[in-house]
Amino acid sequence: MRLVHLDLKGAAPRVSYLEQVFPLLSQLGANGILIEYEDMFPFKGELEILKSPYAYSEEDIERIQQLAELHRLEVVPLVQTFGHVEFILKHEKYQHLREVERFPNSFNPHVPDTLALLKSILSQVIEKHRRSTWIHIGADEVFHLGEGVDSKNWMSRNKGDTGTMYLKHIKEVLGFIATQYWGLRVLMWDDMLRKISVGALRGERMGTAAVAPEQGVSAVPIYVAALTGVMPSAQQEPVSGPVGTQVLGEHEEPQASSCCWHQYDHYSVLCELLPVGIPSLAVCLQTLVNGGFTEETKRKVLDALGFQSMQLEQSTCEGRGAFPGAEIYHMVEQVNGHLKESILKALEEESAIKGWFSPYHRKRQFGNPRNMESFGSKVLKLHEDWEGFIRDLHTHLERVYFPDTVEEWMEENVNPYLDQLRDLVRDYQ
Repeated sequence: MRLVHLDLKGAAPRVSYLEQVFPLLSQLGANGILIEYEDMFPFKGELEILKSPYAYSEEDIERIQQLAELHRLEVVPLVQTFGHVEFILKHEKYQHLREVERFPNSFNPHVPDTLALLKSILSQVIEKHRRSTWIHIGADEVFHLGEGVDSKNWMSRNKGDTGTMYLKHIKEVLGFIATQYWGLRVLMWDDMLRKISVGALRGERMGTAAVAPEQGVSAVPIYVAALTGVMPSAQQEPVSGPVGTQVLGEHEEPQASSCCWHQYDHYSVLCELLPVGIPSLAVCLQTLVNGGFTEETKRKVLDALGFQSMQLEQSTCEGRGAFPGAEIYHMVEQVNGHLKESILKALEEESAIKGWFSPYHRKRQFGNPRNMESFGSKVLKLHEDWEGFIRDLHTHLERVYFPDTVEEWMEENVNPYLDQLRDLVRDYQ
């Protein structure tokens, strides 16, 4: 299985964009899509509170599966069942299910309501994916496990540790799936299991879960192609190389894997946008398919994406590009490379602004027109050019993303700089 992980906790694309992207993923060598819906799933009934205002509809979920089937991509839904459940535990309704009362990261496995809630969530997601033969239960990064009062009491009574407590909860989740959905196979991340002794794992007889390497050594070669390379939170630079990724042969053990998201957790800023990360994803997939990044691999990537050349060391691609969202790729490149620099240069290096239009002058609304006119036309032209560019970018983003994503991306990456220019122009006028 060569899975592309679509992490939808932030910057979830419209289905119309997935319709354009799925054929490309198939062409590049993916044969499955791992979909982590979080609040983008159309939960019903008691669970409706978990839905984003822009959540996919039931028709959207069906359409996504039809598109995947059309392009020979197996859909694997991912439901977090232990950690990474901020989108659930942020709600006052479910606050009592937190492992540590102050933190919304992880479930308290000792409260009966936790398993009852998970059964409801799993049931709704699985029922909408009856063609899927796999379900992924996440189970990674269970922060603060063992720090809650209930956990401390349980470990004291049972002479246990966090490892046995973790396995107990996972077995309950697996037991529910095995009983209710016979034949459905289970995937999970392996980072928490790596902290548990082999003896303890054998003693617990985990059953039918297949373990996927999240970030390090694991014995089971299940691959998840990184969505957009490896980048720090909030960085938006377009990338074109599988940074930090080691691609393995069929029988080798993974030594490292790269994981990147649209958001690192439910509360973080947005990271990469999918169109910006497609070149990196293409390189990762083709490297995986071909067993290495050869000149032939590079040529196939360039052909698929419509670029003339790429420089992995500089994380750059040359050419117009002919993949879905290529316009956004180039426009984000312009924002990163020129927006901040050009505005700060105009505001900080223009001597007439520093000498005759300082914050003091602007606050008191006075200045010498002779000196102001020396920089005015230049600043007005810069403002006009960037406003026109941003309007175009806004239009392209709205074709791919819902309004909340567009607003957040602009607030994080454009407005901190453009607002300074807007304020100056307003005061000048």
